[in-house]
Amino acid sequence: MFTLALNSPLPDQARGFRLSAAFVAGAVIPVGDTPQGIALTPDGARAYVANRDSNTVSVIDTATDTVTDTIPTNAGPTFVAITPDGTRAYVTFSGAALVSVIDTTTNSVITDIVVSDPTTVAAITPDGTRVYVTVGFSTVSVIDTATNTVTESITVGDAPTGVVITPDGTRAYVANQVPGTVSVIDTATNTLTDTISVGSFPILLAVTPDGTRVYVTVVGDSALSVIDTATNTVTASIGVSAQPRVPAVSPDGSHVYVPNAEPDTVSVIDTATNTVVENIGVGDGPTDIVFFPDGTHAYVTNTLAGTVGVLATTVIPDHGSTGGGTPVTVTGHNLANATAVHFGTAQAVITANTATSITVTAPAGSGAVPVTVTTAGGTGTLGTFYYTPPPALTGISPAAGPVAGSDQEIVITGRNLAGTINVFLGATRAVIQTVSDTRITVRAAGAPAPGGVAVTVITPGGTTDGLSYTYLDPSTVTGVSPNTGPATGGTEVTITGTGLADTDQVTFNGTPATFAVISDTTLTATTPPSGTDGTVNVTITGPGGTPSGTFTYVTGPDV
Repeated sequence: MFTLALNSPLPDQARGFRLSAAFVAGAVIPVGDTPQGIALTPDGARAYVANRDSNTVSVIDTATDTVTDTIPTNAGPTFVAITPDGTRAYVTFSGAALVSVIDTTTNSVITDIVVSDPTTVAAITPDGTRVYVTVGFSTVSVIDTATNTVTESITVGDAPTGVVITPDGTRAYVANQVPGTVSVIDTATNTLTDTISVGSFPILLAVTPDGTRVYVTVVGDSALSVIDTATNTVTASIGVSAQPRVPAVSPDGSHVYVPNAEPDTVSVIDTATNTVVENIGVGDGPTDIVFFPDGTHAYVTNTLAGTVGVLATTVIPDHGSTGGGTPVTVTGHNLANATAVHFGTAQAVITANTATSITVTAPAGSGAVPVTVTTAGGTGTLGTFYYTPPPALTGISPAAGPVAGSDQEIVITGRNLAGTINVFLGATRAVIQTVSDTRITVRAAGAPAPGGVAVTVITPGGTTDGLSYTYLDPSTVTGVSPNTGPATGGTEVTITGTGLADTDQVTFNGTPATFAVISDTTLTATTPPSGTDGTVNVTITGPGGTPSGTFTYVTGPDV
């Protein structure tokens, strides 16, 4: 199972998901073992990739998408930040108390800066004079790039991970895992000026090009929190898939891309509506994503695959309903005053147009079709759009669970489910774990109240329902009678309580027992043998939870 190398653990409820995605990104570039962070030089000519388990940094030529150099480091690197002039790369190490500085002209480490504790993420001020690094369990270290020395240490929340700096350089935002907060630092005084509660286990951040919003991945909630930097308040929480990692904002600010490490997808979010418009399948364990300066493609580190994926972003979303109506953003060059955009032979409706992007409404169609743009300068192909048939649902199992939510896997079957964007149980969003064309698995979050709710699945091809899921009050155990018996087992007991009708299992100290459901309030069971005397838990497992009572094993008389 993939987990980001952090200085404190992630929550159990955010672990253990895997998705086999149908919508797959483009070319992949082999790099070192366990690549995590990636950064581009300002001109976009090279990408630097931190390979944690190879103790190296790979250098990718973005013109050929090949590795042209491999830089050895003194420990396992995790993330990379590059100075605005492109001459230096600063590399962090989760297992070492240092920051390495790479000369990008020679592609060699020129110095190691010793800090107090292991480092996680670095961010560089727009003027290139300072590097802010999350260090250890509650510190941000400030490095002077002229001397490559630590000049200040700032106390923030516990387990700081991600850090970003606003485009004007006046503030740094730091994600603190354990308290579930983001610290705001005034970079003029290097003092903490605000603390923002964002959710359960925030880890990594991105800031919009205009500096008005900061996006924070919140692992415990499988969500992306949106911070208004004018008020330093959370204005939205956007549900994504399991184990979200480093978010990235497109150069034009129109979309946020979030790698989801367990489902192996990248969620694409429309920043105008704060909604997920597409889930794009990538490699195994995606972690970091960085955009080419012109916004036409992005690079994604696939940590478990040991690769970097190249993701085309010229047509977003690039899947939609056969009935048409999907809002699509087309990105490229020389697009001003476009006279027509065609999806195959069908003409799309243009709703907005600049020199580098066009927003259109997709026409009806089928299959995979080229997307072409016509201007006074001619007609060019910008990408491909894939028409997706409408989804249909055929089954759900289990069809009930506790109102508090559960980590239990819920399987939804049907057809045309590939690329599922969201699943709702009533008004409650379920966390997507895996997806194929015929099967989705999700985890149910808590609901406001018990009762039956509709199951709604949203895919690029449309929205469907027709199934139901029942949120149940918690089951209870009120009695076990008799509550004592021989250690050899074989005692017939009656278990009373509530919500017992759908019981799946009865165990005595973890050992399964044969049982029978008499009613919603009564079970009978036969005690299994026990190796020792003593009182043990009698646990009932079912959709309503795992309540328990007790039973005491007693050794019989002997000579």
